[in-house]
Amino acid sequence: MTIQLLNDRYQVMRTLGAGGFGETYLAEDTYMPSKRSCVVKQLRPIHNNPQIYQLVQERFQREAAILEELGGANDQIPALYAYFSSGGQFYLVQEWVEGDTLTEKVQKQGLFSESAVQELFRNLLPVLDYVHSKHIVHRDIKPDNIIVRHRDGKPVLIDFGAVRESMGTVVNSQGNPTSSIVIGTPGYMPSEQAAGRPVFSSDLYSLGMTVIYLLTGRQAQQLETDSQTGEIVWRQYASHVSPIMAGVIDKAIAYHPRDRYPTARAMLDSLQSIANPIPPTQPLLTQPTVVSAPPPQTVPVKAQPSPQSSNSQNNILMGSLIVGGLIGASVIISQVLPKSSQPTVDKTVLPSETPSNVTSPVIETPTFTPNTPSVPTQSTPSSTTSIPPVDTTTLKNYFWLSKRLVTDADLDGKSGFELDIMRNSIFAIHGRRFDNTELQNYFNNQPWYRPTYSPKTFPPKLLTKLEQQNVEYINKYQVNTGLRYFK
Repeated sequence: MTIQLLNDRYQVMRTLGAGGFGETYLAEDTYMPSKRSCVVKQLRPIHNNPQIYQLVQERFQREAAILEELGGANDQIPALYAYFSSGGQFYLVQEWVEGDTLTEKVQKQGLFSESAVQELFRNLLPVLDYVHSKHIVHRDIKPDNIIVRHRDGKPVLIDFGAVRESMGTVVNSQGNPTSSIVIGTPGYMPSEQAAGRPVFSSDLYSLGMTVIYLLTGRQAQQLETDSQTGEIVWRQYASHVSPIMAGVIDKAIAYHPRDRYPTARAMLDSLQSIANPIPPTQPLLTQPTVVSAPPPQTVPVKAQPSPQSSNSQNNILMGSLIVGGLIGASVIISQVLPKSSQPTVDKTVLPSETPSNVTSPVIETPTFTPNTPSVPTQSTPSSTTSIPPVDTTTLKNYFWLSKRLVTDADLDGKSGFELDIMRNSIFAIHGRRFDNTELQNYFNNQPWYRPTYSPKTFPPKLLTKLEQQNVEYINKYQVNTGLRYFK
């Protein structure tokens, strides 16, 4: 049966859904030459009370304006085409997104892999970050409200709860407008939202529960709850998920908001540190230590009474011999005195002030190799480069990170460089390569290092639970203290 035009413009093609707040239709816009498809949401107040109708209308207009702003600035939120009221009911006209909901994706293709879930997080968390930056909480994130768009595979966030809350506007005993309903879906909303006090991390909870459905095929209501902590028990149904990823999800769905990620950006940063624990860095530049002989003109040479031509040659020869003797003595003394921890270059060339008719002698000096791994160095033309002092005697002793939990006492007093090396040594022990050239060169110089896996193919499950906890602990310590050398 053909339904009449809505607002004398939108021809309804079929019903997409119905609920307590109204119905949703797929329609054609007859005013557009393309007859573009659109979604028309018919919303009705829960009370047909003329006294509060004006309040409902004002709230509806305000929420429609917010939807217009959100959809206009982010292509993963449907654009708002129009809104109007008719016959005591309210209508939103929005962009039609061709795609499958996450529920339909699971029904068609089966459970999601961990990599597919990571991709979903990476694409959706920036959208939530933008929504929250506008001081808006979605309040109804669930598998049915995320559509994977056909044309580009991106997830689109639909059906914000604020508009439906407007339809539940009533006046309380004090005469103030309020909502008589709680927006959200049981099982997918946390306890504070069920109490009518949603926060930004409430959306992260809902997203975490959505991802658990994608990984396990179990709806939120089908999962057990720990009777002592109130936490959701789900890991036994997703054995293919790495402990690190499971830890991220557990933090998102923590019972109390204080135990969750505070923002979508913080959760995204945590995920990116798992995918690529070493961020892009600036090259590590150090100034090599150069031992230079004193200029020859500072060595007094007594002239010998002989012909002028031979005098010149003899003087030069004698000067060179004296300089060579002085340098040789300095080398001997350096072997007797305590050795410096700074490596020296293999060859030292006399300065350019040497007379042009004399070939500058090349002095062979012994190469000093310290007992501890050295940091790869590279000369830099800039004299302003500031390199923090590094105690190389501590850099070889990080194997204990695989044996016991790290504490603040282990980290206090260390530089950002040492903390970065500590954290990444855990990955290097298991043969992970690094995108950053300087970091890769550092570990290449370690005798125990056996590079096996590229950054993209490194399996996180190689890390033990203790090692994963140490990586997270050191990273959190660096975030809190701002001690990070590789920017």
